[in-house]
Amino acid sequence: MRRREFITLMGGAAAAGWPLVATAQQPAMPVVGFIRGGSADVSAGLADAFRKGLSETGLVDGQNVTVEYHWLEDQYDRVPALVADLVRRRVAVIAVPGNDIATLAAKAATATIPIVFGTGDDPVRLGLVASLARPGGNATGINFFTREVTAKRLRLLHDLVPSAGRIAVLVNPANASPAKATLREVREAAAVIGLEIQILNATTINEIDEAFATFAHERLDALFVAPDAFLVSRREQFAALTTRARIPATYPLREYVAAGGLMSYGTDLADMFHHVGVYTGNILKGAKPADLPVVQSTKFELVINLQTARALGIEVPPGLLAIADEVIE
Repeated sequence: MRRREFITLMGGAAAAGWPLVATAQQPAMPVVGFIRGGSADVSAGLADAFRKGLSETGLVDGQNVTVEYHWLEDQYDRVPALVADLVRRRVAVIAVPGNDIATLAAKAATATIPIVFGTGDDPVRLGLVASLARPGGNATGINFFTREVTAKRLRLLHDLVPSAGRIAVLVNPANASPAKATLREVREAAAVIGLEIQILNATTINEIDEAFATFAHERLDALFVAPDAFLVSRREQFAALTTRARIPATYPLREYVAAGGLMSYGTDLADMFHHVGVYTGNILKGAKPADLPVVQSTKFELVINLQTARALGIEVPPGLLAIADEVIE
């Protein structure tokens, strides 16, 4: 290169305000691929809990880490391509709070990129970790015990409405892993209590309406709604339909009850997202997933809506009120 051309090139770079050496030395922020089954608006509070966990390790989204939020909105067929793209770009961590389909896809796609999961199923049985205490691979996270929660939630429904002998269990078959786990666990729990169950499927808004249309002619007594991001996004629909049909229902999350549902018992999801955020931050700071034991959730909450109970003509037993974490008047 001629001397004049070199001087012109350097002068142009300086005029543009981009020193060549400084540009080359600027480190790129690590990227976290975050995958959740619901939608951004419905899960805004949960994303906040994840960011709070990150911040407790000194990492702030947009400042020293970039979080790419991928909301599946019940389109689980997007998972393979999405995971393949994250692996191809070698993101720093894949965070998957509460979505076994995406967690299993990520685990199958990479043995090197760290994965932080939140699962209600047994992560050892799923093949995500070697053991809870010593995961041993590239995945770790939090386990929130849906088996135990399912049995207790069914028992609480029986305590609230002891005359209900035939229970409808509504699942989203498109979200296969939690649907299968719920059906397996609710069948076992129903057999112990002596309840008869009938399975209803819903993957769309119209199918939820159709499921409720079966209640009248099937003479079902109560409803058990499975954990699922799409179903929780329709919580107002459930509140309206159960009130109109006078059907007592139990849900996995407080959000249903706040929207007018009768009763919920389950994991504090915000706490789970917070733990996933903390572990993601720890890994970005140098911790190895193999050395981080799977956290076992200890925060569960029973929430009862007394106004809804009165509208359904249900008198809530004092014993249930006494153990409720929250009673909505």
